[in-house]
Amino acid sequence: MKKPDILRNQKDFNRLYNKGKSSGSKYAVLIVLKNGLDFNRKAFVASKKTGNSVKRHRAVRLLREGYRELENTFPKGYDILLIARPNIGEAKCADVKKSIEAAKKRVFGENK
Repeated sequence: MKKPDILRNQKDFNRLYNKGKSSGSKYAVLIVLKNGLDFNRKAFVASKKTGNSVKRHRAVRLLREGYRELENTFPKGYDILLIARPNIGEAKCADVKKSIEAAKKRVFGENK
C-alpha cells in the first residue's frame, strides 16, 4: 500500500515547480505549495549534479532526516519539495537541518 504523504506524480512536481513558492539556502532548496489536504505531502530530490548514486542517496538521506526533525514546525496542508544542492556532500546532518530551517523561515515567515 502506498503512503499518501509522498509526492509521486509528475503533474504534482510540475505544479510545484511552476506555481510553488521557493527559497534556497546553502545546502537545500525548499519549494512549497498549498495542496488542499489536511496533511503535508513531501518529496526529496538530488540531481546528478550532486554526484554519483552513493552521494545522491546520502544527500536524500540528509534532507529526509533534517525534515523529520523539523516536521512538526511545518504548517499542515502543503506539498513540500526539498532539492539538494551540489555542495551537500560535505555537510553534516545538523548543518542541513539549519539550512532547511532557514529556507522554511523565508518561505513561511518568522511567525510559523
